[in-house]
Amino acid sequence: MRQSFDETTHPSFGAKHLPLVRARMAEQGLDGFLVPHEDEHQNEYLPEANERLAWLTGFSGSAGAAVVMKDRAAVFADGRYTVQVRAQVDAAQFEILDLVEGGVPAYLEKAPKGSVIGYDPRLHSPDALATLRRAAAKAGAELKPVDVNPLDLAWGDARPSQPTASVVSHPDQYAGESAASKRKRIGAAIEAKGADCAVLTAPASIAWLFNIRGGDVIRTPLPLGQAIVHANGTAKLFLDPRKMTNELPGWLGEDVTSENPATIEAALGELKGRRVLIDPAQSSAWWFDRLEAGGAEVVGGMDPCTLPRAAKNPVEIEGSRQAHIRDGAALARFLHWVNTVAQETLPDEREVAEALERFREETGALKDLSFDTIAGAGPNGALPHYKPVTRTLRRMEKGSLLLVDGGGQYLDGTTDVTRTVAVGEPSADQRRMFTLVLKGHIAMAVVRFPAGTTGHQLDALARLPMWMQGFDYDHGTGHGVGSYLGVHEGPQRIAKMVNTQPLLTGMILSNEPGYYREGHWGIRIETLQVVTEPTAIEGGERAMHGFEQLTFAPLDRRLIDVDLLTADERAYVDAYHAETMAKVGPLLDGEVRDWLERQCAPL
Repeated sequence: MRQSFDETTHPSFGAKHLPLVRARMAEQGLDGFLVPHEDEHQNEYLPEANERLAWLTGFSGSAGAAVVMKDRAAVFADGRYTVQVRAQVDAAQFEILDLVEGGVPAYLEKAPKGSVIGYDPRLHSPDALATLRRAAAKAGAELKPVDVNPLDLAWGDARPSQPTASVVSHPDQYAGESAASKRKRIGAAIEAKGADCAVLTAPASIAWLFNIRGGDVIRTPLPLGQAIVHANGTAKLFLDPRKMTNELPGWLGEDVTSENPATIEAALGELKGRRVLIDPAQSSAWWFDRLEAGGAEVVGGMDPCTLPRAAKNPVEIEGSRQAHIRDGAALARFLHWVNTVAQETLPDEREVAEALERFREETGALKDLSFDTIAGAGPNGALPHYKPVTRTLRRMEKGSLLLVDGGGQYLDGTTDVTRTVAVGEPSADQRRMFTLVLKGHIAMAVVRFPAGTTGHQLDALARLPMWMQGFDYDHGTGHGVGSYLGVHEGPQRIAKMVNTQPLLTGMILSNEPGYYREGHWGIRIETLQVVTEPTAIEGGERAMHGFEQLTFAPLDRRLIDVDLLTADERAYVDAYHAETMAKVGPLLDGEVRDWLERQCAPL
């Protein structure tokens, strides 16, 4: 089974490493040190060798940070991890603070005057460092780069080795465009920016541009590496030689030179006098420092692969459709199991998560999960990013709800879907709140919008039914999703937080409003949808984008209060269920198909 569970046994796991780090800090003349969650590649999910924050503190969430001072330390996590961080971190050693409200900058503003606070330039982007420098300056403190990370020194020989998973080709039948064509396009974009070449450090960009995939990072098929791409479309690709397969050089072609990462610094030095495009939001400060020291002219700008990667081509969109239909059959079998066998045996959350993966495995096409499955029974469902771990496991219980959020990585697409299921007979209150969430979900599914519209501008539509009744949720409404890449992909998103990136044809996003009653249960409905080309609306003046639904899995009709839906909303649910039956039904038989037909019957 690919499902992984955090099994950190005690909060002292991380705290015991704190004195070791402080000793190394003292050797380097540091009064403090910054420990971000991000690694050298700015990944969301990290290889074990780069889990520095978890090693130091015990906190294993996918977003966070820590600051270690001589006499105190703090861990920062956002609202998704409020319960997890307190369970994993020794509060006697680390103050636990909010990552968003104030965060690390506010902490640095209170640093002792004259203190020297170290940072590893490989782990911080220039944009992030600028904010941290301003905060330290307010306190009269100094931020100082280090050549060798004191945490790495303290970790020593116990630190796991860097991953060396084989890098493989991602055939054009899935990519929809050859790597040579992509390099030509990206070369033209580099030239349009007035640059001679671009340095790419984001693993997702490396995977997309060269049509390769790897296994260096759990849940995302990424090869960790870097590249220098020239305006003429030629490139140097820096990959650990141990990752190279016999067929890879031929796949990359004559215009791509494979290089050892040990030669990167020298290669940057060869760019003296050249104009080099590099993304200050995705690449670490180390790259900027080395380019400037070597005499290159740095051109700050968005990674040129970001938008082409986000706006999927027709082949990728069709692949996503097929992946979701296949995944939908697995979900139908899982939901049938939840609504029959599990309603009687009341399994625990781990057994629920393992069952969902088992059904996905049975498709014969699953390469990995796209993230660790969230299976929250009762009160645990009220924790939006809860993971089933031994200390908090609950069983399904009558009269409550089960929230399950999971996804799969397939060669032709990445899936992510959440369904909420009643255990036993739902209460009127549960039905009301589910239906309010559903109304917001429908509003986001059917919206039409003009070119130039951002996800930030749409976010309120999903919240309005709940706002009108005095409710809200504290996470974003939608995130971008990759094509057999990351389940979280930028720059597109739908959220309260301002985002200036317009939604473009081919971008895939989630639609996932929710409601969470602390101590009781949680509700979330999530499907993936793709932005369609602008089309005319009869009687209108401007062509409008819309969304095409990709995910097909039945809603729990027991939780729908039909009286709260408008006629158009009821029609949407009936049409969605009819399409689910038409697309997923042919992959099913027997009692599962019969069950799905009942679930998809008109309201």
